[in-house]
Amino acid sequence: MSHQHPNGNIIFHIDMNSFYASVEVANHPELKGKPLAIAGRAEERRGIVVTSSYEARAQGVKTTMPVWEAKRLCPDLIVRHPDFSLYRETSRQIFAILKDYTELVQKVSIDEGYMDVTNSSTGTHPVELARQIQDRILQEISIPSSIGIAPNKFLAKMASDMQKPLGMTILRKRDISEKLWTLPIGDMHGVGSKTEEKLRGLNIDTIGDLANTPALKLTEWFGVQGGRLHERANGHDARPVDPYAENTFKSIGQSTTLSRDTTETQVVRQIFGQLASKLEAQLRQKQVCAYHLSMMIRYSNWQTITRATMLSQPVFRQDDLVRLAMELFDRHWDGRPLRLLGLTTSSFENMATATKQLDLFSYENDAKQEPINHMIDELNDKYGKTMLKRGNQLYRNDQSE
Repeated sequence: MSHQHPNGNIIFHIDMNSFYASVEVANHPELKGKPLAIAGRAEERRGIVVTSSYEARAQGVKTTMPVWEAKRLCPDLIVRHPDFSLYRETSRQIFAILKDYTELVQKVSIDEGYMDVTNSSTGTHPVELARQIQDRILQEISIPSSIGIAPNKFLAKMASDMQKPLGMTILRKRDISEKLWTLPIGDMHGVGSKTEEKLRGLNIDTIGDLANTPALKLTEWFGVQGGRLHERANGHDARPVDPYAENTFKSIGQSTTLSRDTTETQVVRQIFGQLASKLEAQLRQKQVCAYHLSMMIRYSNWQTITRATMLSQPVFRQDDLVRLAMELFDRHWDGRPLRLLGLTTSSFENMATATKQLDLFSYENDAKQEPINHMIDELNDKYGKTMLKRGNQLYRNDQSE
C-alpha cells in the first residue's frame, strides 16, 4: 500500500476515453471517425444509449438518451450492442500495461484506475512517465485515455476529468483555488444529482463555496458525507492506492444441509432463494457484483458435485442468482435425492462501476429504483447502515432466518 511521502505523493488517475465505443473502434477500424453509440436493446425504440463516440457526442448524442432520439439528432448514427467479454479482455490488457510501471495499481472499474508512482524506480519525470503510459495504451491497444497527476486520489480523479480526450492535467494543492474551486459543485467527484440539488439549495454552487463552508455545518446537514466532501474540496484525501482493494475477498458463498433429503425441484428452488437472499445482502454490503457463480449439490450418499458458469454481465440480485442456479441445477442434477445445496459467487467488480451499467435490458427498472436507493443510502450514511431497509429485504431476511 502507498504511504505519505515527505515531499508529497505522486498519484495518477487513468481514465479511458469513451471506453466501450473506443474498444469497438479499435476492433472494427471501419468505425473510426464515425458517430457510434453503444446501446442495450438497440433494435427497439426504447433502447437506451450507454455511451457514444466523440463524433456522436458532437451531434448531441448523450448517455441514457433513447436510441430513437439519438438517431433523430444524428441520422448517420451507428448503433452497436455491448460486447462485455471484449470490454473485459481489453481492460485486462490495459491494467497489465499499468503494472509494468508500478505494483501500486488500484483498479476501480473496468476503464479507470489509480497508480502511485511516488517511488517509481524509472527515474522518469512524472509528466513524461504519464505521457509514456498514455502513448503505449494508444499504440498497443488503440484506446485513448486521460491522465490526472496529483498528490492524492481525489485531486488526480478531478484532474483526469479536466481534459478529454487524450488529456493530461496536473493538479497541485496550491492550484486548487484557481483550477478546482471555480468548478460547479455538480462537477465534483462524489457529489451526485441529489446532493448537488441540496447543496445548491444551501447556496453552495461551486466547489469553492463548499470548501469555504464550515465543516461542522456540512456534517450537521449531510452527516459523515458532509465532512468527507469538505476535506476533498480543500484538497485533502489520505486514502492510499491499494492494489489489493479489488481482491480483498476471493469468493462469497452460502450453503445449507437440508432437514430431509429431497427430489422436489420446488423445494430446491425455495432453498436456492434463501441462499441467494443471503448472498445478495453480502454482495450489497461489500458493494460488488459477481461474474462467476458456482452451484454445489451433495447427494444422499455424500457424493458432491460443483458446477459453475462464467457470466458476460455481473449479477448480485436474488432473482438473477436463483435463475442462474436453477439453470445449472436443471442441466446437471441426475434425479437422485439431495442432502445439501450451496451457491458461491466470485470474480467481483465494484457495484457502482460494474459493466452491469451497460446491461440496458434492466436499465428502465434500475432507473425507477434509483431515487429510492439514493434516499436509503443517504439516510443510512447519516444515521447508520441499518437505519433503513427495503421492504423486500426485510421479507427476505425473515424468510431466510
